[in-house]
Amino acid sequence: MPKKNVSSIEEQIEDWVKKYFNANNIQYLTKTEQMDSEIDDALKIEESKKGGKGGNYPDIKLFIEIDSIKIPVMIECKGTKGYLCKLDENGALLNQKKDGENNLKNIYKYAVNGAVHYATAIFKYADSYSRIIAIGVNGYKDGENTIYEISAWLISKKNFGVPKKIGDYTDLSFLTATNRKRLSLKLKDILLTDAERERKAYEFENTIESNLKTLNQTMHDDLHIAVGDRVELIAAMIMAGLGVNDEEGNVLVSGLVTSDLKSDKGKKNHDGYIIYNRVAEFLDAKNLPADKRESIKNTLERVLLHSNLEVPRSVKDTSRIESRLKTVYREVEQNIMPTFLSAEHLDFTGKLFNVLNEWVDIPDGERNDVVLTPRYTTEFMAKLAEVNMNSFVWDYAAGSGGFLISAMKLMLKDAEQQFKTSPEKYADKVSDIKKYHLLGCEIRPDIYLLAVLNMILMKDGSATILNVDSLEKFSGTYEQGDKKGQDFPADVFLLNPPYSAPGKGFIFVEKALSRMKSGKACVLIQENAGSGNGLPYTKSLLKENTLLASIHMADIFRGKASVQTAVYLFEVGKPHDVNKYVKFIDFSDDGYTRQNRKKSSQEVNLRDTGNALERYQEVIDIILNRKKLKDCNYITDEIFVEDKITDSGDDWTFKQHKVIDITPTEQDFKKVVADFLAWKVGAIMRGEIN
Repeated sequence: MPKKNVSSIEEQIEDWVKKYFNANNIQYLTKTEQMDSEIDDALKIEESKKGGKGGNYPDIKLFIEIDSIKIPVMIECKGTKGYLCKLDENGALLNQKKDGENNLKNIYKYAVNGAVHYATAIFKYADSYSRIIAIGVNGYKDGENTIYEISAWLISKKNFGVPKKIGDYTDLSFLTATNRKRLSLKLKDILLTDAERERKAYEFENTIESNLKTLNQTMHDDLHIAVGDRVELIAAMIMAGLGVNDEEGNVLVSGLVTSDLKSDKGKKNHDGYIIYNRVAEFLDAKNLPADKRESIKNTLERVLLHSNLEVPRSVKDTSRIESRLKTVYREVEQNIMPTFLSAEHLDFTGKLFNVLNEWVDIPDGERNDVVLTPRYTTEFMAKLAEVNMNSFVWDYAAGSGGFLISAMKLMLKDAEQQFKTSPEKYADKVSDIKKYHLLGCEIRPDIYLLAVLNMILMKDGSATILNVDSLEKFSGTYEQGDKKGQDFPADVFLLNPPYSAPGKGFIFVEKALSRMKSGKACVLIQENAGSGNGLPYTKSLLKENTLLASIHMADIFRGKASVQTAVYLFEVGKPHDVNKYVKFIDFSDDGYTRQNRKKSSQEVNLRDTGNALERYQEVIDIILNRKKLKDCNYITDEIFVEDKITDSGDDWTFKQHKVIDITPTEQDFKKVVADFLAWKVGAIMRGEIN
């Protein structure tokens, strides 16, 4: 810690930075000089580093150009030993408290923390900038010498705004024109680790779920909006709020803001029409196929134009007169849109649907057909299927597109690794993946709308999301775009089917696999489909496909559906050899602790209490022959067995292959007696028995 009563040399450090920039022809701006209106507004909006709305004034700020892109640089100076930065034990900046509030003490006191605070404000509120550099400069006297400390950090959309260190320096030469190429390469290599990315994804999910629950409660209690209207309503508002820019960043369609809604009474200018027209402009600018645009607009007409939600009304506890649409949109703009715009590769509309669906009172059988698969499960299955950048993935009951998003995430990650040295090839591959490598069918119009929205948020794989009955109306071909009519060359099938369908949903599996020549299929399904309830489909599947693994899953749908599931993994196009072994795993303990508190967030209802990420990865490794049982930390011979199955299609579950010895042992007896005595002593002490 810095010694007390040590005079700061902050002004000298600030002058030293300015002199260096002047000597090296680097243009900069001082505290009160303006950069551009977007950045200036962002710094005004954000809470000041002392708290409140006093504005934010970096000591020095500038733009540098890297790869023809302007990057803002925020610099904060300090002049006392030990005041460079404040980090936690993992090397992450301590700019937030545990409750998510700004840690103003650290932001004000330390150079890096202050610079990152400014850069984060730009990240949050200035959409034109996807990368911002924050630099902390600290200096102090050591005898006659001045010691200079410099630490540079990157805040980027690619890393979801998580500050990542660029490096520590003794001077500012890394910003000079001659070193820009080196800096450019370094910035491209700065990525979140898988663990950091997962933590950020979990944080985003908690935020979006909490805000959606609050909004859903408001729509239920205060606004009395019917459950059946809410999915379409929120999806429409998100599309209206997104806006569309061209490749150069020029605005084609501006995102709707609350002030655009006037709560007029006219038939053609009420709030419903304003939102509807903005959605129509959004869809046109996205160049979606005409039939898809019309299908979406037809779905939205009822809730936006014919539901009386546009009628002006007195707002409770205020003097405002406004429509229920405007009241809801204000909440969406303030509390939902920022998270949607910040996060990529997450099935947020799946989260949206499950939250809104909590108010639906329907029997368990029907509920099972509409509960959407958790993200950690879709990612697990996509990895089991070994999805890569060249995979062609389809889903015959796509829901909100969660499986396709998890698959796309793996595809893009693989492409990024393969084309590290060629941004142009990477961009071409990304475009190819999103246009041609993913196909989903969803029969329900409301959930189909969410799937399209999800893929639009992914920028943009929506062209091959189809509102169609995959069993009766889908021919296995591209149905839109320049490949319309051509067979979709699927080599990965991912599915969580409606369990009320024939064979507990295995009819979908048979249909899809009959159209595939090779590849992998990974199916999440009611487990007893593999012990006879999936017949005759399970039996016929073995004639052309090999069962590789059967995984007894944990209670992943707790609170949403009472059903025991299993994941079945197949090799497609290769008849099952009954003399070969299948891997069976009891994954009841997947490391997560689950509760069912309806109004609680995911942070309460789903907690990683047993190294869940490592457990899921270990299952993947042992099934894909990347690890042996003896090298595993969590998979033991008690929950893993390799055994043969017959060709009858009714012996696929873990319990049918793991022989459990139920003969009591002396140790079992001792434990029972000990437990009884402990209970009895406790009861006597509490006065419950004599």
